Amino acid sequence: MLTEILNGAAAAVTPTNILYCFIGVALGTFVGMLPGLGSATGIALLLPLTLGLDPLGALIMLAGVYYGSQYGATISTVLLATPGDSSSTVVLFDGYPMAQQGRAGGALASAAIASFVGGTLSLIALMATLPIIATIALKFGPPETVALAVLGLLSIAGFTGGNSIFKGIAGAALGVAIATVGLDAQSGVARFTGGQVELFGGLGYMEVILGLIAVAEVFRQLGRVDTAPIKAGWRDMTITRDELRRTWAPAIRGAILGFVLGVLPGVGATLASFFSYDVEKRVAGDRKKLFGTGMIEGIAGPESANNAAAQGSFAPTLTLGIPGSGTTAVLLGAFLIFGLQPGPLLLEQQPTLVWGLLISFWVGNLLLLLLNLPLAPAFAYALRIPHALMYPIILFLCLISAYAITNRMWSVWLCLIFGAVGYVMDKYNFPTVPVILGLILGPILEVNLSRSLSISHGSPMIFLTSPGSLALLTLALLLVVSPKVVGKLYQRWQAGLADKDLTVKTQN
Repeated sequence: MLTEILNGAAAAVTPTNILYCFIGVALGTFVGMLPGLGSATGIALLLPLTLGLDPLGALIMLAGVYYGSQYGATISTVLLATPGDSSSTVVLFDGYPMAQQGRAGGALASAAIASFVGGTLSLIALMATLPIIATIALKFGPPETVALAVLGLLSIAGFTGGNSIFKGIAGAALGVAIATVGLDAQSGVARFTGGQVELFGGLGYMEVILGLIAVAEVFRQLGRVDTAPIKAGWRDMTITRDELRRTWAPAIRGAILGFVLGVLPGVGATLASFFSYDVEKRVAGDRKKLFGTGMIEGIAGPESANNAAAQGSFAPTLTLGIPGSGTTAVLLGAFLIFGLQPGPLLLEQQPTLVWGLLISFWVGNLLLLLLNLPLAPAFAYALRIPHALMYPIILFLCLISAYAITNRMWSVWLCLIFGAVGYVMDKYNFPTVPVILGLILGPILEVNLSRSLSISHGSPMIFLTSPGSLALLTLALLLVVSPKVVGKLYQRWQAGLADKDLTVKTQN
């Protein structure tokens, strides 16, 4: 196995393959910066151009587009409050406030470092566990996936900020409701469409995201008097020593969490980044109230988890032939085009290709770090553009991106409608993040709930008899109960200290 890994490494670091990797990450960064395109679209557009290449070089380039777009999406999220990809949505919560404070360079540099840490650690884990991941992933069935979705929905408490948990649950319910519009995944029956053919395909995820976040932000800015550009010098745009120090621990935690969730088929990088943000808030202690105002931990953790999950999703793709995410589903088609059949035998039949592809992940992440770390201040300097010019450009890009998704004006109107919805929600202090989380988890929850009940002939006890499902549901319950219990214990402890202090003063 060591010999095969060395052969794969030798194949990955040839000048030609390094050039392919560089082209992939550079194009991926550019694609990620364009709202609405995403890594899957970028790979689909580039795929015809790789048909004349050897399989390893083509796959290295296409994979580079995948994780390059992850960081490119972070750039538009931090600078313009416009997520280039769904998995970068969480970075918006603290990345954009840092940009407004003139600290965009620090946010982008921290994201680049965290991405490299997440990519490196997930690659080590992937190479060490690849032979046994197939067995673990096969045991993770519909009941466990339902429990994971419930766990994700109950983590909404971590995203409500100063709002009530009721508003968070209401937002999540709205997100799940939006996800149910269209054709039923099981029966194919149209529901909640009102007879409109445009709704048969559902409400597009990226149109909703662009509307709720980017267009709503433009509407909010239009109502403000202060439109002065952010003033920050070049030195202010670089990462500080304190920000660098606070990046490492969240990056390591995000890498571990992202890899674990990334190897589970269908979970994806978006959910991993949401979970990572929630974890960082919970370990922050008294500083958790500062999240959403420009905390570097809220960027480093999700960004590391995002990249780790993206690479972890190759585990089920390579070992089972099951796409770990939407993007790896497109990559799976690339494997088949080149006459390769992903599955348990791929590692035995094509060891050099598999290990070469995995080693190229680290090469690509290193290239991204070397490219984007010094360029972070240059990207951040774009914030000096006056807002009166910037926000019309952002709105134009959002609408163009929405149109490009389906090549129909329907997507543009949908984007504008949800922009108005996001504006109204913000005006009445309803958080939009739970809506996004519900939109993500809704289809996962529905499909796997139906499959689980079909397996158990309608009995919900399947979720309690499955050890994995029971463990995740117990964790979800603790997620809700533990903050209240810990809070009461802390109040009693504080009250006890106060009583002791009062007793001592009285005795004196």
